[in-house]
Amino acid sequence: MNAIEIHGLEKRYPGFDLKLDLTLPQGCILGLIGENGAGKSTTIKAVLGMLRPDAGSIRVLGRDNSRDFAPVREEIGVVLDEGGFPACLSARKLGKVMAGVYKNWDPEAYEATLKKLSLPEDKAYKDLSLGMKRKLAIAVALSHRAKLLILDEPTSGLDPVVRDEVVELFSDFTRQEDHAVLISSHIVSDLEKICDYVAFLHKGRLLLYEEKDALRERCALVQLSRSEFAALDRASVIGHRESPYGVSAIVRREAVPAGVTVEPVSIEDLFVLMVKEGQQ
Repeated sequence: MNAIEIHGLEKRYPGFDLKLDLTLPQGCILGLIGENGAGKSTTIKAVLGMLRPDAGSIRVLGRDNSRDFAPVREEIGVVLDEGGFPACLSARKLGKVMAGVYKNWDPEAYEATLKKLSLPEDKAYKDLSLGMKRKLAIAVALSHRAKLLILDEPTSGLDPVVRDEVVELFSDFTRQEDHAVLISSHIVSDLEKICDYVAFLHKGRLLLYEEKDALRERCALVQLSRSEFAALDRASVIGHRESPYGVSAIVRREAVPAGVTVEPVSIEDLFVLMVKEGQQ
């Protein structure tokens, strides 16, 4: 069973429309990448049933999210960019509230995550920094035995050391085969560490959806002169950017000219150059 199946999703706003087909297999982490306004948050809200699509269907953990979705919400851990906990509650009091919200609330897991993330237990939510608020949301998401995590910018506002700890927590979560994670982030280096699949959204359209490792195996970053680039079969070019010094291009490895130095492709390079390619 797939953790998420999105078929023919459409959502229209003035000046923007999202059209999307996407699948997240169980046991995997899918990184949703795109610039501001690409449709990432709209996708996440549609999956969570927070907005009604204009067309299409979404199944989450085997259930259609347009009807009788309440039982599935228990199995989804959520971190949204907006936060949203009561301002007066401390982490300790929030844990007691969550125990009444979730049937499977695990106070020991919550306590352990608070300590791992160095969160003060008695400080009011309104007095926490942005990074601490984000860490508290992560602690809640990981403490009610969820099978699916849906995370919108979960590492935003965290320092590099804490980001690394949080990324490790997400990776540990998917060691159970029936667990999965959908994560949207502008910090592509975090996604690069943990994602099994990457999905690139641009202006409401899916530019690419593929296994991360397979993508990097078949693509290469090369630095070419303009004449070398002009000689390439353009069908082999996934993205490129010109500068006064030549052309940076991502191409299929089998099409790399003899003698040209090949560099590994980062997910960030791949996305940026694909977007540039679409703007040519």
